[in-house]
Amino acid sequence: MRASSGFQPSINKAALELFLRHNFIPAPCSIYEGIRKLPAGAHFTLALDRAEDPGEPRKYWSLKAVAEEGVRNPYRGSDGDVIQRSRELLYDAVDVRLEADVPLGAFLSGGIDSSLVVALMQSGSSSRVKTFTIGFEEHGYNEAEQARAIARHLGTDHTELYVTPAETREVVPSLPDYYDEPFADSSQIPTYLVSKLASQAVTVSLSGDGGDELFGGYNRYVWGRKLWSTIGWLPVTIRKWLSAGLTHLSPAFLNAVLSRGAALLPASLSLSLPGDKLHKLAAVLPAGNQQDLYLELLSNFGDRKAGYMPEKEPHTVLSDQRQWAVVDDFTRWMISLDMLCYLPDDILVKVDRATMAVSLESRIPFLDHRLIEWAWRLPTSMMIRNGKGKWLMRRILSDFVPESLFDRPKMGFGIPIDAWLRGPMREWAESLLDQKRLDSEEFLDWKEIRRKWGEHQLGARNWNYYLWSVLMFLAWRERWSV
Repeated sequence: MRASSGFQPSINKAALELFLRHNFIPAPCSIYEGIRKLPAGAHFTLALDRAEDPGEPRKYWSLKAVAEEGVRNPYRGSDGDVIQRSRELLYDAVDVRLEADVPLGAFLSGGIDSSLVVALMQSGSSSRVKTFTIGFEEHGYNEAEQARAIARHLGTDHTELYVTPAETREVVPSLPDYYDEPFADSSQIPTYLVSKLASQAVTVSLSGDGGDELFGGYNRYVWGRKLWSTIGWLPVTIRKWLSAGLTHLSPAFLNAVLSRGAALLPASLSLSLPGDKLHKLAAVLPAGNQQDLYLELLSNFGDRKAGYMPEKEPHTVLSDQRQWAVVDDFTRWMISLDMLCYLPDDILVKVDRATMAVSLESRIPFLDHRLIEWAWRLPTSMMIRNGKGKWLMRRILSDFVPESLFDRPKMGFGIPIDAWLRGPMREWAESLLDQKRLDSEEFLDWKEIRRKWGEHQLGARNWNYYLWSVLMFLAWRERWSV
């Protein structure tokens, strides 16, 4: 597209607003005005004799239809039947993705998803499967130790690499080249690093992506329902009043006061930056219904003060209710929206661009259409039970790995971006946030950005998600001179 001599790039302001809100741009929008992305599961035929009226993309597979059909035709077998059938489908989904005439391995984070994929790979292999993990010195972000323990138990040929902030910083300038348009899921960095590590030994790598969406792994699937049951019965007027009351006091003040009280609580009940969390809660309190609550949970807090606000939000699956799956269960509805938008436009974009940047092919067993169609026939209790997600996957994985090796809080595949923006990445960020840009930047509210940057540097607020999206947009724009 950019190579075309007739293409004049112009930023789509509405898509930029979506990006600042979600850290990615939902299809069919793109960062360029007049350019649309092909939605997932669709094809498009362009007839040369109809170039002026090219028509619309056509779906060849519909998650919406699969979800609705699964709910209408549920499987009513026992837990044992479900476990057995699911294991068979998972094994076959992995097995068909092992066909290759080049070296093959797998990413292993130590979480349930990748551990199950590797366990199934190793169970059917006569040789040791090659597995790869990235580690960080920061304890709260490091899964390498858990991955090492699981690799040792399964007997894989395991490779791990601990990366420093400096090594991570070296990746950042190349991100606009890899991701084509602004993209700000900060786990793009470790995904690239583990892909680069794997590419030194294999040509194809399997991953556990999609397991969270398919089998109820995200915390919002558990806490979203609980939160709505706690606040939903209150009139919206009262919830708005409570929201205003919570935000009347600054997060810095609340952090200071509540942190003193937290010293009297056990470590398991203490929270970091409790004031920030209360302000985030305040943002979702006025939600008019469950769907609005989900959309607020999926948004960057405070983004609506960021910059351009379109009069009407462009049509994406998040705003167009006609594209939503008709399912009564709120948890399954959240899962369906994640599979329709967050999975294809964030998770899969992240993995595809990172692996292709190092000439590595990634294969994802959890996206096998037979497995997805089966999962949608199962009741929510097969996903979430006893306050924990992925109950079914836990049961299957426990046949291969002791539960003590994987039964732990979900971490996510991220980096300590909040601390690094105050440390090793600060100089790079400051160069992009320089006041001189005020004269030339027409899309962003620079006073608001500088205020948030200052609060973040002082530790008064944690604006890492918001700031990372701003920085990724600026880095992309600087690289491509748009």
